[in-house]
Formats: sequence, structure tokens, C-alpha cells
Amino acid sequence: MAADERNFRASYYEKVGCRSVEEKKSLEILLKDNKTLDKVKLQQFCLRFTVPGIYRNLVWKVLFDVLPIHVDSHKFVMEQREQEYSDLVHSLHFMRMANDQTPKPHLFLLMWLLETGKLKYSWNTQINNTLYQSLRSISQSLLNVFDNSVDIYWISKGFFQFVDKFYNDVPKLTEYTWNLLEKEDQILFNHLLDIGAWNVIPLQSWLCSCFAGVISESSLGKVWDKLAGGSCKILVFVAVVILRTLRRNLLSCKMSDNVLNCLNNIPEETAEIIVNKAIEMWQQYGSLLTPGAGPDNLKAHLPVSRNKPAQGTA
Repeated sequence: MAADERNFRASYYEKVGCRSVEEKKSLEILLKDNKTLDKVKLQQFCLRFTVPGIYRNLVWKVLFDVLPIHVDSHKFVMEQREQEYSDLVHSLHFMRMANDQTPKPHLFLLMWLLETGKLKYSWNTQINNTLYQSLRSISQSLLNVFDNSVDIYWISKGFFQFVDKFYNDVPKLTEYTWNLLEKEDQILFNHLLDIGAWNVIPLQSWLCSCFAGVISESSLGKVWDKLAGGSCKILVFVAVVILRTLRRNLLSCKMSDNVLNCLNNIPEETAEIIVNKAIEMWQQYGSLLTPGAGPDNLKAHLPVSRNKPAQGTA
């Protein structure tokens, strides 16, 4: 009864805006230090709360090492970032790989490949790679959030680097998704398995793009706060909640070909519900802040299906 009362109060306070005000004040205290920012505390804040939109640009840049923790250096470092941005664009123009009409997501990907030494002579083929297509989607979503192209490139790069780090673990994250869905909704899991839906659900693309282009940016920021805080497994819970939220439509699908139609064009209101439920489930299973949960591990071992889809089908 006491737990129910606390949950009711928390929900009520959040609806009237009290909780968000308290969180905003807490973040402002962390950012008020005129000398050095505490990066660990900023990561913890991202994992525990939603970063207010007016501070998201700054917080993400600090966590992705675009800006140093030393506040006095921010102006100088951003000037250097602007110069690096200009140099990269100029280089791509000089090599005739880009021009003034090149779409920004395409440009940012080429810039990142050039800067990290990954750009190949056959770059036209390279950018059609599934991973790199996902990175372009991330940039496109950020273009709908921020205005400054320099900021967008460097923040995009931060997310690119983060995805690049967990890319080899995507098969493992995919398996976690299957396991979690089976545990939470075995009827839906079996139905999707029976109609061969795992062959068409773009799970790898969802994970690599961090749901850019799948969920509206107004809700996606909450998920990306967790990524900036260091958790990639939040993506597993978003995937599961998407499938469970669209459960009725998915269960009505008799063939796998109809599944994509159910998953496309998620309304903004539905996206907000999905993200909130996903974060709640992620916290219940043990987020980074849960004692004893380990480094972004699920709290409990999930059941292993005897009829798992093949690894390459997601």
C-alpha cells in the first residue's frame, strides 16, 4: 500500500511539473561550478533523469568529450572544433566527395570517416553499409533537435563513436531482445516466430540507429540521455516495448510481410508512451545505477528460447 501511494505521488508530481523542476535545479547545481564539471555526476544524472532540453546540448558535448570538464576552456575548445569542422568540409570539397548541395547527414558521415581514418577510396559503396546508413539517421534526427551545424556534427560524432563501440555486441543485444520479449509476452513472441517476423523486423537497424527515424525526436531525447550516460541496453527495452505496444496489430498479422506496416510511422503520442515504459522497464531490470546489477547487465538471467531465430535474421 505504501509503495502504491509513493507511485501515485510520484506520478502526480510529475504531471504537475514538480519533479521536472527539482531535476532541473539539481542539474543547474552540477553545471554552476565555474571551474570544473563533474563528468561522473553528469553521467549519473543522465541515467537517473531526463536532461532538460535547454541543457542537453551542453551536457551531451561534455559527456562525449566535445568539450572538456574545465569550463574556462569551453570557448577556446569550441573555436578549435569550428576550425576542425571547416577543415574537414574543405578537404571533402577539395577531394570532390562533397559540395554545397551535399545533404548534411551524408556530409557528417563522410567527415567522421575522414577524421577517424576510415574513409576509403570506394566511399560510395562504403556509405551504403548498414551501420553507416544508421549513423546518417542519427545525424538527421539531431538536425531536427539542434540548430548549429558545428554542434550537430560533434554530437553526431559522439553518438557515432558510441554505436561503433557496441556494434560488435549487436548480436548479443538482439538475443537479449528475443529473451526479454519471450519473458514478458510469450504469446506475442511465439506468434512472431511462427510467421517468420524476425526475418523482417529491422532490429539491427533499430539498435544501430538508436531508433533515429523510428521514434520522434521529442521522445527520443530521453533514450539518448541514457546512451550519453553510458547505457546501450536501454535500446533493448525500447525494442521490446515497441513490439508490446503494437501487440494487437502484430497479432493480427498472418504473414511476415504485414509486420513492417504495423511498425512504420509510430505516432508521436505513442512514441512518448513507448519511451516512458521502456525506461521504467530498464530501471526495473537493473540499470547502471542498480546496486549489484553490474556494468549495464540485466538484473536476472532471461529464459533462452529453444526455437530462437537465426542470428543473421534480425
